Amino acid sequence: MLIVQHYLMASFLQNLQRIVCKLLNEIYEHIHCLYKLSDIVSMLDMLLSFAHACTLSDYVRPEFTDTLAIKQGWHPILEKIAMEKPVSNNTYLTEGNNFVIITGPNMSGKSTYLKQIALCQIMAQIGSYVPAEYCSFRIAEQIFTRIGMDDDIETNASTFMKEMKEITYIIQNANDKSLIIIDELGRGTSAEEGIGICYAACEYLLNLKAFTLFATHFLELCHIDALYPNVENYHFEVQHVRSSAGNKEKIAYTYTLSKGYTEEKNYGLKAAEVSSLPSSIILDAKEITNHIAKQILHRQKSTPEMMKQRAAYQLAMRLVQTARNSRLDPDSLRVYLKALKKKYEASCPTPGKNYEQQ
Repeated sequence: MLIVQHYLMASFLQNLQRIVCKLLNEIYEHIHCLYKLSDIVSMLDMLLSFAHACTLSDYVRPEFTDTLAIKQGWHPILEKIAMEKPVSNNTYLTEGNNFVIITGPNMSGKSTYLKQIALCQIMAQIGSYVPAEYCSFRIAEQIFTRIGMDDDIETNASTFMKEMKEITYIIQNANDKSLIIIDELGRGTSAEEGIGICYAACEYLLNLKAFTLFATHFLELCHIDALYPNVENYHFEVQHVRSSAGNKEKIAYTYTLSKGYTEEKNYGLKAAEVSSLPSSIILDAKEITNHIAKQILHRQKSTPEMMKQRAAYQLAMRLVQTARNSRLDPDSLRVYLKALKKKYEASCPTPGKNYEQQ
């Protein structure tokens, strides 16, 4: 009986192979039509998706200028999978402020925000509406990203070596019209070496006019804005909430982007407390962290002269941008220029003032 079953199965497979081969021979004659049909169907599907996005959602039509400006933009994919609408944030990059350093605690939204910018740029350039209240984009010739912390077993590359390969490719191929997104460079090695590599990579990219967003946990990197006026610092805000017992303080994430670098300290330890790590290890980690913190070198401070130069640089770049793109009438332009003057005067150092507290 078993022999008969095997014979029938072999006969069936032979007949099936014969039928498939005959079908393929008939299809080969019309393969060009099938390729054309699949191309038309995919194009129709894309146009239908664009129509759905611009009519049934609150997306907006993007403009194309020399500025990347997004007002209250949100992540289009997170919107579909989350229970509620994601928190919206602003983005602003120009030729004079083309390098943004983003800091904040773990899970505060840095990586999601970076991916959101890249997705919005792609959506705008392929002809789609964009999830925002208003958006303006500069045409990007390439989008470079360095995101993730995985090693590569196929090429025998560790996490750190993969990071170095990715940043090397970006440095060798980026130009003034690129959009560069870097998330957590240098975490695959020691903190000192990671800071050094990040600082050197940032200084190289600062020589380009590319729009760069750089997320990092190395707060030492934030002080590079004292040397380069085209650097801006932003951070994701968090709030501190006491537990019901009142003996522990937890972090509540707002996912809101604000100017300046984060003032949070030891947020990695606070995140570890939420996990199942034993309390004895948490206490030891806090003591060791406090001991190391006392030995850190003094951070670089902005001098009054640096602050004045930075204010003059910002004013000059705003005036150049206004001359290029302004559509204001004379009265509105006069009001805008007066506001720029007040902002410049407020940014300039006041003689005799303590700049450590400013």
